[in-house]
Amino acid sequence: MDSIYVYIGALVLVVVLFLLVRKVASCLVKSIIGLIVLAIAAYVYFTMMQ
Repeated sequence: MDSIYVYIGALVLVVVLFLLVRKVASCLVKSIIGLIVLAIAAYVYFTMMQ
């Protein structure tokens, strides 16, 4: 009976880790997209200044 609790705990841990990774990954993707947009805006700005 103890092994069932171990499997249930492992399953819950996997689900929680999956949700955390998904949330962090989506935030990371948004940050990378924001940095790319910022870099493009800076490039356009500095090419127009010359």
